[in-house]
Amino acid sequence: VQLVESGGGWVQPGGSLRLSCGGSGRTWSYYAMAWFRQAPGKEREIVAGISRTGSPTYYADFVKGRFTMSRDNAKNTVYLQMNSLKPEDTAVYYCAARSKGHFWEVSSDATDFDPWGQGTQVTVSS
Repeated sequence: VQLVESGGGWVQPGGSLRLSCGGSGRTWSYYAMAWFRQAPGKEREIVAGISRTGSPTYYADFVKGRFTMSRDNAKNTVYLQMNSLKPEDTAVYYCAARSKGHFWEVSSDATDFDPWGQGTQVTVSS
């Protein structure tokens, strides 16, 4: 059972990146998914979440209007489209599958999620 993120990298402020997260060992379309991030010296925080069906979604206030989370259940993959990136978006981004409680519903609580991917670095700087 494994989740793998990709798509991270370096981008200038105002730029865009698209993160992808795919998994093996399980049919991830059964589960709500989420993206979290952790910057150096800071706690891990929720970025966005999505239900099993793709709606509803949840966004942290600091990404509303800039980031969009989506999923393609046929491809067993979730995405995070990040636009208008800011230096404060610099962090390691993790995807995770909800395994506790109503696992098909969107959640912002990190304790609801397992497993987690290994993370992908996003760096926003000029």
